[in-house]
Amino acid sequence: NPLSLRWERKTIEKPKTKINLEEKVGRSMDSRRRGKNASMQRKLQQLRSVTNSSAVNKASIIVDATRYIEELKQKVDGLNSELGTAESSISQDELPMVTVETLERGFLINVFSERNCPGMLGAILDAFEELGLDVLDARVSCEDTFQLEAVGGEVREYTRIYNSQENESIDAQVVKQAVLQAIQNMD
Repeated sequence: NPLSLRWERKTIEKPKTKINLEEKVGRSMDSRRRGKNASMQRKLQQLRSVTNSSAVNKASIIVDATRYIEELKQKVDGLNSELGTAESSISQDELPMVTVETLERGFLINVFSERNCPGMLGAILDAFEELGLDVLDARVSCEDTFQLEAVGGEVREYTRIYNSQENESIDAQVVKQAVLQAIQNMD
């Protein structure tokens, strides 16, 4: 049909341009450099905000940050010394209450502490062993507080740390001092 129109699809190609290799390398190095600079600026800005610095240039920001770190170190040292002082005063004030009663053939030992310390029972039992006391009966509670009620039997033959002669008798005060010393030496 002479009046019918035909549409043909034509593709238009863009002209190819050659970019020289030096330009590509130069562009990628510039973009990397810009990225590093931007990253450095972000980090400096973060450092500025953490240290409350009003400095503008890099060297001043770093100097301010160094001063800030030194101040923090001094604060940490001060807090550590305060903590050490507080811990020593607490350990002196919170020594367990120890009572020892003399029985016919041994001792009744009661130990009570407001706080439970890991290893306290072991330290007390070691003190009994050093004194040569056999534990005949014991009740222990060490959930929140520490409470021990023990009956220490007759003294066995041994070489004592607390007494110089082998067959010297042990009294309630010696047992109490040995238990308290064992608890203090736990730390």
